[in-house]
Amino acid sequence: MEEEKKGPGFVVKDKRLFDEEGKERTQEEKLSSSAEEKPLTGKESPNESKQEYDYPQVNFTNFVLSLSTSALFHFGDFPEHEGGKTEKNLPAAKQTIDILDMLNEKTKGNLDKNESSLIQGVLYELKMRYVKEKA
Repeated sequence: MEEEKKGPGFVVKDKRLFDEEGKERTQEEKLSSSAEEKPLTGKESPNESKQEYDYPQVNFTNFVLSLSTSALFHFGDFPEHEGGKTEKNLPAAKQTIDILDMLNEKTKGNLDKNESSLIQGVLYELKMRYVKEKA
């Protein structure tokens, strides 16, 4: 059985406790799989070692803001990459608005006042923008 398979830009490692026949893997096999992982040495490039810390904390507020930013992107407010061309994708914007609307419905009664105000305000603004863009 091949422990490591390389694909385009990623590595797949078999860390299962059991082999393909359902037998428990030996301690040696388990150790050899984990030994192949690259440990952090502190000598990585700044982007490599800090990459996992560049993202904001995952919470409800940031999630809603992320979805609203996605909708604005689909409205064509900013390009995919710096210096690129903006593109409108109204069906994708509508889908993102629908996701936010579903999230609002499913979380009713479970949000604090700030979270509730945020999602309702974002939904109002995005729905009004969608109507304007559709016309």
